[in-house]
Amino acid sequence: MLELKGISFSAEDENKEVEILNDINLKIDDRFVAVTGPNGSGKSTLAKIIAGILTPTEGRILLDGEDITERSITERANMGISFAFQQPVRFKGITVKELLSIAAGRAATMTEICEMLSEVGLCARDYVNREVNASLSGGELKRIEIAMIMARRTKVSIFDEPEAGIDLWSFQNLIRVFEKMHEEIKGSILIISHQERILNIADQIILMANGRIQKVGSKDEVMPELLGCGQPCRTLTDKM
Repeated sequence: MLELKGISFSAEDENKEVEILNDINLKIDDRFVAVTGPNGSGKSTLAKIIAGILTPTEGRILLDGEDITERSITERANMGISFAFQQPVRFKGITVKELLSIAAGRAATMTEICEMLSEVGLCARDYVNREVNASLSGGELKRIEIAMIMARRTKVSIFDEPEAGIDLWSFQNLIRVFEKMHEEIKGSILIISHQERILNIADQIILMANGRIQKVGSKDEVMPELLGCGQPCRTLTDKM
């Protein structure tokens, strides 16, 4: 279980301190958790603090009861926390096959790599020996990154707006990948998203605004307030 106790975060902007998160208290032990809210509400900052990219100004983070507040992103990765960037990282000199084997923690077989890439809509024959560099589009990198996190099967898998950059690969396939992860992985999947179709398959939704948690609950408990219409709406993008 992941627990956040009194997490606050401030950053300097034009020589003044700006409060981005304020006293976040949260327990994440459901298998599929979605974090949503208006732009600038602190969602991505919260995800980066959990991953260890940012250090909170105040508060503590616990993973299975162990305080990891001062642990680095590498240490947290070794402890079982994965993070998929909104803009995926490129790895010059490393092939897709090597990257997926590193993620799996062993030399993955060609069959396994083909299955991983197929899950995210990529033809293994075209990608397995390609370098994870500038020759790949943002959408291709995003899918490879998702495959990498699937290979790791970590305690906590964090995705920051995974739908961003998905081009020819259909959004419905992305939903199918998360549904499969939900079924197969024992840990928690934490997704930052505005997309109603992602929220609809979440066990728990966390609604944020102005750096604070406004509401935590099931889809039926949170969606009416989130949409402000008392019934399912077609998309959330117009609302946010």
